[in-house]
Amino acid sequence: MQSVALLGVTTLALVLALAAPPKEEGKKKEEKPRADIATDDNLDLPNYDLSLDSYGEIIDLSLYEELYDYSDLAPKIEVGTLAPPTKRLEGVVSTRAMPTEAPRRPPLTSPTTKPFGPGLLGSITKQGLPTCLVCVCLGTSVYCDDAELEQIPPLPLETTYLYARFNRISRIRASDFARLKKLKRIDLTSNFISWVDEASFQQLSTLQELILAENRLTALPALPGSIVRLDARRNRIRSSGVRPEAFRELKKLQFLHLSDNKLDYIPVPLPEGLRSLHLQNNNIRTMHKDTFCDSQDHGHIRWALEDIRLDRNPINLSLFPDAYFCLPRLPTGHFY
Repeated sequence: MQSVALLGVTTLALVLALAAPPKEEGKKKEEKPRADIATDDNLDLPNYDLSLDSYGEIIDLSLYEELYDYSDLAPKIEVGTLAPPTKRLEGVVSTRAMPTEAPRRPPLTSPTTKPFGPGLLGSITKQGLPTCLVCVCLGTSVYCDDAELEQIPPLPLETTYLYARFNRISRIRASDFARLKKLKRIDLTSNFISWVDEASFQQLSTLQELILAENRLTALPALPGSIVRLDARRNRIRSSGVRPEAFRELKKLQFLHLSDNKLDYIPVPLPEGLRSLHLQNNNIRTMHKDTFCDSQDHGHIRWALEDIRLDRNPINLSLFPDAYFCLPRLPTGHFY
């Protein structure tokens, strides 16, 4: 029994010994400040020369983490809280959409409205568009070919060459070219032109080429003295539609093409400088001996007139031998 009691006491003592808390160790000794820390007290600043080479010897940047504790400066944010409301700035423009007034556009010019001027792209045409949108304007040349035009459109003032072929123009008005002082060429081939107002072309002092081929003219318009080439072939021009002596004063005329018309005789007198005369496929039956030459001056030679076309006319050229003595070449046509 004693041994059993002794064993129980020994066991109890062992349990109490294990359950008892360990003895506290002595407090840690306070860390002594490092002697090698550079402070203002141990620096001899008046006698020290600071340079890039000696910067690292005096100031050790790695020590600033131990000297200064920045943890207190950082804002403490608790999880689950909201940030404090910010002050509303005065005068901030609202982002809400507000209705605004639509910009007003100037009214489009109607076909009946008179334009104020030619503008950059020309005046307004009958279609209500500037000329250079209906036609093609390249420099001083205006191309209106196959544009379904029924009249000459208002042209830029600097227009020098006009091409308005393959349209439906039926009349030339005196006002169509009245403002154009630099026109040199007008090509109106293949239109429906049957009438030309008086002085429509005569007033154009710079015009050199007038092409009216493939139209419905029955008479020739008056021409300016500057004209060099007139092409009115394939029309319905009769001899009665050519003014008497219509070409006498046209000193610069060199090319006169009136083929495929209804002429009964050769229009005379012809200017001295004429080089090419095309009258083929007309109704010419006779010729005067002074048509080309001066019958009183047999020494006169017309060196310029080398191209005369009288073929497909009901005239026998061999019946007028005295009419060609001044020509460098005989006319083309029938000699039998």
